[in-house]
Amino acid sequence: MRETVRRAAVPARAALLLASLLSTATAARLGAQTPAAPTPADQAAAERRRVQEERVHNDWAHLARYRDENARLGAPRAGERRVVFMGNSITEGFAPHFATLFPGRPYVGRGISGQTSPQMLVRFRQDVVALRPAVVVILAGTNDIAGNTGPSTLEMIQDNVASMVDVAQANGIRVVLASVLPASDFPWKRGVEPAPKIVALNAWLRAHAAARGAVYLDYHSAMRDARDGLRAELSGDGVHPNAAGYRVMAPLAEAAILEAMRARPSDR
Repeated sequence: MRETVRRAAVPARAALLLASLLSTATAARLGAQTPAAPTPADQAAAERRRVQEERVHNDWAHLARYRDENARLGAPRAGERRVVFMGNSITEGFAPHFATLFPGRPYVGRGISGQTSPQMLVRFRQDVVALRPAVVVILAGTNDIAGNTGPSTLEMIQDNVASMVDVAQANGIRVVLASVLPASDFPWKRGVEPAPKIVALNAWLRAHAAARGAVYLDYHSAMRDARDGLRAELSGDGVHPNAAGYRVMAPLAEAAILEAMRARPSDR
């Protein structure tokens, strides 16, 4: 009887040992699968996504962004030939340089980071027409190609830009259509291969400007590298200009604005 009990105890101890080993292995495997703690960059990206998601539901076109500034700005002074720059983060980043790059010029920045052309079209009357500029510089399309507000074809971008041109010219505002800046990839949306799409969109922008009596502002040719990306010395991320990039853009923008102001109304 004692021998039977001893023999039964051996498999029991083996089973306990096996269970312990399995438990340890499972815990080790789960520990190996535990994701690393988020970095500050991860946390910042998550916060941006949260803010953007909240905005989609509460203020899709971000009409609140410049509402108070527009009210404070008021109408142009007598003889003032105001220029409004409408765009996305590239335009938003340009505005802080206006005082040094365009000293004394009544240039107003109305760029919003991440925006696509349909969002710009929604806020175009509030952020452009209501400010009564002589000229508007429109820069749109990068974020559409990236799909920031969903899939977008080139034809969809063209429709939105054409509508902004229509609204501007119907209100006596002369138009400068800026080319989309070169980019070989988007850090926030890898694999889109934007370079050829940007080239195709810019070809349309040039043709549409000619057809509508607007001025085409060619940033792309002055800033591209051999792969139709943004030259490394002009940007930190391959999309957004740095100070050197904006110094390249400024005289091109100034020349296009002056050309638009010289154009006769019959040229539109």
